[in-house]
Amino acid sequence: MDNVAPEVSSFMSLAASVSYGIASMAMVFINKAVLMEYVHSMTLLTLQQLATTLLIHFGRVYGYTKARGLESKTAKKLLPLSLFYNANVAFALASLKGVNIPMYIALKRLTPLAVLVAGVFTGKGHPSVQVTLSVLLIGLGVIIAALGDFSFDLFGYSMALSSVFFQTMYLVLVEKSGAEDGLSSVELMFYNGFLSLPFLIFLIIATGEFPHSLTVLFEKANSFTFSIILILSLLMGIVLNFTMFLCTTVNSALTTTIVGVLKGVVSTTLGFVLLGGVDVHVLNVTGLVINTAGGIWYSYAKYQQKRSIPRKTSVDVESNHR
Repeated sequence: MDNVAPEVSSFMSLAASVSYGIASMAMVFINKAVLMEYVHSMTLLTLQQLATTLLIHFGRVYGYTKARGLESKTAKKLLPLSLFYNANVAFALASLKGVNIPMYIALKRLTPLAVLVAGVFTGKGHPSVQVTLSVLLIGLGVIIAALGDFSFDLFGYSMALSSVFFQTMYLVLVEKSGAEDGLSSVELMFYNGFLSLPFLIFLIIATGEFPHSLTVLFEKANSFTFSIILILSLLMGIVLNFTMFLCTTVNSALTTTIVGVLKGVVSTTLGFVLLGGVDVHVLNVTGLVINTAGGIWYSYAKYQQKRSIPRKTSVDVESNHR
């Protein structure tokens, strides 16, 4: 049995990474499509979290999942994770209203830099020369691309960079929570959704979105196309949450950011031709190419680094509850 475990673990690792990459890429385009017609991003996020929480709750009630129920001690411990997660998504959605997809992806590609910096402060050590240079190349690409971005939106850029910070914080917390508390991906999703709702409901009221956002939503629901896109957004919110938590708990926070970098190559290319909003300029394209090259180099450097470290057999956190 010991000879089989590493093979199963490798398959789980690959499957989790690929599924997260696909879900993450799809979610960017679906959210952008929704926000082009419905600007109330906080209400959209609230609906996504409500759908996730209700699905898992009824899944538990009818026996479709073996996830444990809520425990006050665990909920209190995971509250910071939930706050960072929702701050990340809220700022990301806000940035998508003013930033085109290629530039949004380029800015979000700075997340590995933030994760590495966080790793230094949490005792994970200093990055290698290759990793450092690749991250600097990513940053240089963002600066050059921004100089050639005719649709430059200071508010959108600020929102995207804020999202990078909060994404880093919750990825580090997810990795720690999954490893230390033995929580499954579904349980992390349920706690996150449940703890998010009071915070999000307060925000949509405080920002003035509610109740106008619901009135607009009901009006938009008369459009079959919009309804389909909205339903896809709610479903993909669930899929993205699950694959993100699974990838981070089975692999690591750093692996999750690497997957994000790689899927960004495809997303950037598609972003030039889908949904519009991109004014092509030589600096913009050059910067995005440099940014993407830095992302690929970064992923390769981390892969080489991981191969040089003796492999440890990882445990599927779901198996703790079977």
